[in-house]
Amino acid sequence: MKRTLLALIFLAAFTAAGNTQEKDRGDSITVSGAGSGTKAGDWLSAGGYASWLHMAMFRKPSDEWSNTSMLHNRLNFKAYAGSRFTFTLEARNRFVTGDMVRMDPNYIPGLSADQGWADLSWNISKGNSYVLNMMVDRAYMDFTAGKMQVRAGRQRINWSQALIWNPNDIFNTYSFFDFDYVERPGSDALRLTYSAGPASAVEAAVKADSQGRITAAALGRFTLLNTDLQFLAGVTDGDYITAGTGWSGAIGSVSVRGEATLFAPLDGAAGEKNNIIATLGIDKAFSDKVTALAQVMYSNNPADLDGFTDLYGGGLTARQLAFSEFSAAAQVTYTPVPLVNISVAAIWFPDLDGFYAGPSADFSLAENVDFTIIWQHFNSTFGEDRTRINLGFIRIRYSF
Repeated sequence: MKRTLLALIFLAAFTAAGNTQEKDRGDSITVSGAGSGTKAGDWLSAGGYASWLHMAMFRKPSDEWSNTSMLHNRLNFKAYAGSRFTFTLEARNRFVTGDMVRMDPNYIPGLSADQGWADLSWNISKGNSYVLNMMVDRAYMDFTAGKMQVRAGRQRINWSQALIWNPNDIFNTYSFFDFDYVERPGSDALRLTYSAGPASAVEAAVKADSQGRITAAALGRFTLLNTDLQFLAGVTDGDYITAGTGWSGAIGSVSVRGEATLFAPLDGAAGEKNNIIATLGIDKAFSDKVTALAQVMYSNNPADLDGFTDLYGGGLTARQLAFSEFSAAAQVTYTPVPLVNISVAAIWFPDLDGFYAGPSADFSLAENVDFTIIWQHFNSTFGEDRTRINLGFIRIRYSF
């Protein structure tokens, strides 16, 4: 019923947008620049990308490797009805085959699991060692009138200030390790924004998830002494009173960013404790070739992990960002020539007696074609087990 309702709304919306604009602008086809998509007149735009990603997982190179490949296609559509209404529909299609699908009984059902109010993820076809999945992760209507903006539907609500961990991002938390999902998850939500100036705004949003839990909060953002400040308050997952603050500014040539959020359980969250998550980071561009960042995070009540795969899980919330009382991360990016990026990241989890290390290299092979090599190494204690695992990735992506 929820799927049918959303489908009818967006079919009608796209049709209405097309009819409205065709009267005035025609339907000529023009192609935009690299990666920006295709426009039909100026009432419809389309774009996306297609990629092939191969993953090899092993404890050490001499051991047996587990190999998994994924063909990933993303399609993005926007329809414009006048200057005030925009309708957005975006979907990702993934064909996965290999050992991960065959060996992990939770992989196929996990791929189709949808955390939103509407179940918009389908396993179209599946077998012992493959699965074809389609997921709609953006489907919203946007209305703008002067300084007021209203957006309804599946959308990304980005309240973050920091670059790695974001305890202010209470509506749709993402995983730092899931590099192949650059768009990040969306929420089924209603959002109102009033922009008082270039860096000042008041927002209010409410979302429902697959379990019917409500997250509702308001945020105020303004600038003071050349520092962007924000404060938020509300309820998350129906069970936690939430209040937080975030900031971003600069000390000389060094950017300073931070966030802090309190999650206080209501009566319904039996056995839960207050959880404070705070993070502070700095980043600096040393030249047009070298940038670096460092960030630390504190939590008085870190979450328990069953295994390293939980680090990729889409079900983690903002109050479950920390797995250690203290965590520290650093990343350095080097661009020797304009078409090559080399990066090294590391994260330390003292309570897990472990760390993460992840070098990567990205090459632009041609216009709209990128080639990426990534290595992720985990060496930590998850639950009662010591885990040492390597994940190697090769990806080719074409953007259109």
